[in-house]
Amino acid sequence: MASALDAVDRRIIDLLCEDGRMSIRALADRVHVSRANAYARLNRLRDDGVITGFTAVVDPERYGLGLAAYVSLRIEQHSWERFRNYLRDIPEVDHAALVSGDVDLLLRVRVTDAAALRTFVLERLQRIPEVKSTQTMFILDEPALRGSRAESDEP
Repeated sequence: MASALDAVDRRIIDLLCEDGRMSIRALADRVHVSRANAYARLNRLRDDGVITGFTAVVDPERYGLGLAAYVSLRIEQHSWERFRNYLRDIPEVDHAALVSGDVDLLLRVRVTDAAALRTFVLERLQRIPEVKSTQTMFILDEPALRGSRAESDEP
């Protein structure tokens, strides 16, 4: 169930998405509330599960994962639960979604290069018994969007 969020809560969330290391003092100043109010709101947002954690945003290319692709999969009917368990053990999968339409799953995959992608698709994914077929699409560009620090670094 969604929590009732006011404009100040939403601004806190937006600011923390931009900079998860922002101090409470800076956060309070930016949303024009006291530090005590900012602490209380942040604690409530965490307790309510609206904010589930803080993490580092890593540039995949600089990390050594220079190739990204979407891989769509068709899987055996009623195998989603089992397949979801496989995904937890596949580090190349950056994001996975069960989708509607002609395919069952859409995976965003990050690997070092084309050879690694080929190995991943042919030797890891297609060997999973539940996988009926795959289709791979290279990601040519990923523009920085909301919540991405890289957005402010671009000219």
